[in-house]
This record gives sequence, structure tokens and C-alpha cells, in this order.
Amino acid sequence: MVYRVHTDLPVYQAAFSAARDVFLLSQSFPKEETYSLTDQLRRSSRSVCANLAEAWRRRRFEKHFVSTLNIAEGEAAETQVWLQFTVECGYRLPEDVRPIYESYDGILSQIVGLIRNPEPWLFNKS
Repeated sequence: MVYRVHTDLPVYQAAFSAARDVFLLSQSFPKEETYSLTDQLRRSSRSVCANLAEAWRRRRFEKHFVSTLNIAEGEAAETQVWLQFTVECGYRLPEDVRPIYESYDGILSQIVGLIRNPEPWLFNKS
């Protein structure tokens, strides 16, 4: 399959869907968490998408492409940490959070796959 824009990438689609799920999940958080847990969770989940889009546009240069993918990987892992806090602080039940957490496992796996094998995604250097 030919991917013309970042929104065609399955990993981007999964990350976008997960970020939307994070937003919906976080709408019920207490007001005192607005500028801490809620903000951090939403920011990191959206940053995965933004960094995937940025990486896609940096495919001319392997080091830049991989570096930006590494940032996306870190943001996905950070999102999982905030999801753990969501449960540990008693804001949501584990069964509410588990599907989103597991979706980030898949997103991380896809990002790592891109990092380990970037060549097929780079522009031809002819």
C-alpha cells in the first residue's frame, strides 16, 4: 500500500483514535486535576499524533525521521504512565483504562518497528 500522507498510516490512525479515547476518558476527571493529570494526559496523547505527522515530513533525512519517531515513542510511553495514575488515583476503574493502555502497547510496537527499519519509509536518495 502507498501512504501519501501521515493520516494514511495505520500507526497514526491508531494514535489519533487513542488520543480521542483519552480525551473522552479524561472528561470526568476532577477539576483539581485540570492543570495536572488531565492536561498532561491529553497533551502526551496528542503529541504522539503530532510527532508522527512531523516524522512523516522528515523522511528525507533518516536521522531526523528516527529522532522524531523516538519522541513519539516517548510520548506514547508517557501517556501510559498518566493512564496508570488515572487508575491509582481512583479516577477511573482499571477496566475503563485497560483498552486504551493496551492500544498504546500496539502503537509503541508500531513506532518501534518504524525506528528499527526506517529505510522503506525514506524518500529515495537518487
